[in-house]
Amino acid sequence: MRMNTKIAAALAAGLIAGAAAAQEPALPASITLSAYDTGSNGFNQAVAIGGMLKKRYSTDVRVLPAGNDIARLAPLKAGRANASAMGIGTFFAQEGVFEFANPDWGPQAVQLILSSSSCNGQSLGAAADVGIKTAADLKGKRAGFVVGSPAVNQSMLAFLAFGGWTTKEVRAVEFASYGAMMKGVVNGEIDLFFASTISGLTKEIDSSPRGVMWVPMPASDTAGWERMKKVGPYFYPHKATCGPQLSPEKPVETSVYPYPIFMAYASQDTGLIHALTRAMLKHYDDYKDSVAGVDGLEGKRQNLQWSMPYHAGAVKALAEAGIWNAAADKHNQGLLKRQAVLAAAWKSFIATRPPSDKDQFRDAWMKARAAALRADGLDVLFE
Repeated sequence: MRMNTKIAAALAAGLIAGAAAAQEPALPASITLSAYDTGSNGFNQAVAIGGMLKKRYSTDVRVLPAGNDIARLAPLKAGRANASAMGIGTFFAQEGVFEFANPDWGPQAVQLILSSSSCNGQSLGAAADVGIKTAADLKGKRAGFVVGSPAVNQSMLAFLAFGGWTTKEVRAVEFASYGAMMKGVVNGEIDLFFASTISGLTKEIDSSPRGVMWVPMPASDTAGWERMKKVGPYFYPHKATCGPQLSPEKPVETSVYPYPIFMAYASQDTGLIHALTRAMLKHYDDYKDSVAGVDGLEGKRQNLQWSMPYHAGAVKALAEAGIWNAAADKHNQGLLKRQAVLAAAWKSFIATRPPSDKDQFRDAWMKARAAALRADGLDVLFE
């Protein structure tokens, strides 16, 4: 008996659709992410990803806003969240330094999903009215620091190092919050600040009587970059083309690191991270224009040889997309070794019953950390 052609066509279409569905990532009904505070670029990008997942997979995404790195990572560590849209605090967590150099934390096995590298810089800004043209002009200027914010403060120290300066040659001014520091530029309290070039706060500075400029850090200044990387090893050269006083026609050679950094713990289910990464890569067009900077999550823009390793699930998805390569894999294996060395050093250090005083504990850990990394021929980075 001959099959009706309409029925045959319908069956064929069904088989094709079934095969396509079988190839789709297997995502759960809900995913929980942590991110920066509500309204921040990191939060907004997480929401944009959530919109895509809801549309394509009927997956509900809950985004937990948190004001600092400890608060963002705590839900992941406790198993209440699957991943996070973090900043450079991810790197500090991996290294077990600054706020993570305490008995409750230590080095964390945090790994990348995808990170955003867009047209913006993570850069040294200055009020335009102080006459700065290059990093050689920073001496004597007032530099903004934020109490309890290693992400801001370490970056400022790295920028100063690029020009060959330290806090001895500038006037360090501390603020209680990042927002207060940025207001301090407008109010004439400081001259130098650290910011993303697309931050809304930099637009306020630019529209004030002081104006804004971005201090050049050209890749050709190898001595400057060598000094900078000793203090902020997570930075790399970048041409910034978006933000106040910037455009494709008027770029500035400056510095950057990825932001936000979508990451998870190494212990997070590989299948879930593979499915999430694959969905973000496959349906990039769904969200690429939804929020400033989110276009930087494009697969081809990933820095595959940055300062942190990719999660095994992300590696699988990147390989399937034809983005992963042998050089990236070799680099990744080296970073996974670093995390293993740091984990072993922490375990051995805790077994010595270190002092309970927080400052003494931190000092003792940093010495033990440095010794363990040197013993394996690895860069200490923070001392």
